[in-house]
Amino acid sequence: MDEELRQRIEKTIHGHPVVLFMKGSKRFPQCGFSASVVQVLGEVGVAFETVNVLADPALREGIKEFSDWPTIPQLYVKGEFVGGADIVRELHQKVILPGYRFTKFKKTYLPCKRNSKKTEIYR
Repeated sequence: MDEELRQRIEKTIHGHPVVLFMKGSKRFPQCGFSASVVQVLGEVGVAFETVNVLADPALREGIKEFSDWPTIPQLYVKGEFVGGADIVRELHQKVILPGYRFTKFKKTYLPCKRNSKKTEIYR
């Protein structure tokens, strides 16, 4: 991957609290795995940005190299790679109401659309 692409990825990841690199967009996911992550994030009320990797073949391959993860979608929270669709679904299944809590992770706060409060995540 060239340095310009690496810098663009880093700027995107660090420029937003939650970023999903996906196929398609929030409103029109173009693969089932991307759609499932959008659904999970919507269910927990997390505000997030998306990047459509189908619009840029270099980015589509570059993000895989950047994360050392072979598949799309890829979720980043506060600059850190969380995982793909399977990991996001697994974490979502461990939700303990009223928050978004995963006990095996260190504490991080995500922006939440509901009532402009924060959603807690342990990661």
